[in-house]
Amino acid sequence: MTETVSAKIPDELKRDIDDADINVSEVIRDALENEVTERRREKLRNDAASLRNDVGDGVETDEIVSAIRETREER
Repeated sequence: MTETVSAKIPDELKRDIDDADINVSEVIRDALENEVTERRREKLRNDAASLRNDVGDGVETDEIVSAIRETREER
């Protein structure tokens, strides 16, 4: 299933997009996927930092991130 999203852009930008023959759907899809990925990574970093604060310095960040990823993948 797919959803449609829309955005208003200035006329000049639309002309530039048309002149450059840019596939708007592809660019928007890629940009949104990248943004979602980056936000998920940031959440993982924050979760790891929070966990490190709770556990103390005895556990390395990589171990925490790995454990969080494994838990999320099991869902």
